Amino acid sequence: MPSASYLHTNFPPRLYNSSSPTSTSPLPLPPPSHLSLLPRPLSPADQQGSTTTAAMALKASFPGELAGASSFLDSGTRATFSRRKVDFTFQRRDKRAASVRRTCCSMQQGPPPAWPGRAVAEPGRRTWDGPKPISIVGSTGSIGTQTLDIVAENPDKFRVVALAAGSNVTLLADQVKTFKPKLVAVRNESLLNELKEALADCDEMPEIIPGEQGVIEVARHPDAVTVVTGIVGCAGLKPTVAAIEAGKDIALANKETLIAGGPFVLPLAHKHNVKILPADSEHSAIFQCIQGLSEGSLRRVILTASGGAFRDLPVDKLKDVKVADALKHPNWSMGKKITVDSATLFNKGLEVIEAHYLFGAEYDDIEIVIHPQSIIHSMIETQDSSVLAQLGWPDMRLPILYTLSWPDRVYCSEVTWPRLDLCKLGSLTFKAPDHVKYPSVELAYAAGRAGGTMTGVLSAANEKAVELFIDEKISYLDIFKVVELTCDAHRNELVTSPSLEEIIHYDQWARRYTASLQASSGRSPVLA
Repeated sequence: MPSASYLHTNFPPRLYNSSSPTSTSPLPLPPPSHLSLLPRPLSPADQQGSTTTAAMALKASFPGELAGASSFLDSGTRATFSRRKVDFTFQRRDKRAASVRRTCCSMQQGPPPAWPGRAVAEPGRRTWDGPKPISIVGSTGSIGTQTLDIVAENPDKFRVVALAAGSNVTLLADQVKTFKPKLVAVRNESLLNELKEALADCDEMPEIIPGEQGVIEVARHPDAVTVVTGIVGCAGLKPTVAAIEAGKDIALANKETLIAGGPFVLPLAHKHNVKILPADSEHSAIFQCIQGLSEGSLRRVILTASGGAFRDLPVDKLKDVKVADALKHPNWSMGKKITVDSATLFNKGLEVIEAHYLFGAEYDDIEIVIHPQSIIHSMIETQDSSVLAQLGWPDMRLPILYTLSWPDRVYCSEVTWPRLDLCKLGSLTFKAPDHVKYPSVELAYAAGRAGGTMTGVLSAANEKAVELFIDEKISYLDIFKVVELTCDAHRNELVTSPSLEEIIHYDQWARRYTASLQASSGRSPVLA
């Protein structure tokens, strides 16, 4: 394993473009602070394996900005995030010497984690007879279709009572005919008649409720024990909240539920004694590793990352990459957004925040390691320095299955679920992430420490920035810049304990603000 060099916040002095215009003409939104993404101080191990230099640093320069303005990542300005200041110790863990330094940043008292470093099944939670009844929100998406594959393969273990989809009426109709749910929802209300026509020959016509209310009703269907949340973005927040208030366990595949909604959702889940079971591979791996741990045993969380499309590309080549390049993932075949997130490593930065909310680990105790083979899905270290890992072929069905079967294990045929053969696999390799190549990592840690609405703003800004990149309205490197600028602009409006309405409000604000950075003439970030 590579030596861990934890987040550093005292960057080298900022460099400014003396040729930047100094116009003070009014802008449509409050002007963001000057952005400079520079490498943190490297450990000796980092220096030995890195060919990057400070000369490769990225920075954005905008008309109307003042030289010397602060950045979101500046440790000296983080106190403006909230009303409470906390001293954090960032320790570089080096075998030869340990240097400890303190920086002042802000953080509110966090919500209770879903699983405080351990997972123990409560006796008597089974309340159903026969196959476990489930509902699926987002049934026509990747998570939804894979969940239905699992149900089809295990009809004696699971049955579907409700389905909700966005606009893919054809696929939804096929799912209804196959799985015979009692309730169906289509979020796009204009497609209601089309869905009814597609189901005209259905033997058992389900109840159909259109729009957002229909999705909410699917999420809180009285017969469902577990709800699979597969809707992307903040659109999945309200259905998830409704399911929690109805006492349903959550098979969590919607990142925004915790990244944006954690401060609101987690206390609500504890109030209703609801279990939040992670359905993505990394957090499922951690969840599997903490099964049966005694209280206080968890010491460190280690998230593995493939490194994405540019893991072997020199940093100085990133300025030339195109959308097609970012979509060439070395291991996975996925949608455009998540593939770009893998290239920028924003996906892993967001997973750091999610791991904090799920398992209660402090940000200093959550690490990212590049693991190109994607066989170890994540690891934990216990207090006695033992490291536990969960291994398997890259297959999203396994973590989804475990959210449905927990605490039990379901037998899987090796015909449809190939078994891992380490001898055939060969070697597994690891390396530390390059913080110059992946500025997203430090952005995510900074947002996580700020807490409150900042994490949702980070996620929404990244989602919008990726959309702009895919549409070729900004460059690849601009993704990092506009995300930091959006977080920067949100500092003075941070809400540390937000309501659901405030979470949704700032999600929408972040998307508008991010879009405005490229829409206003002369404000698009540029390479120095």
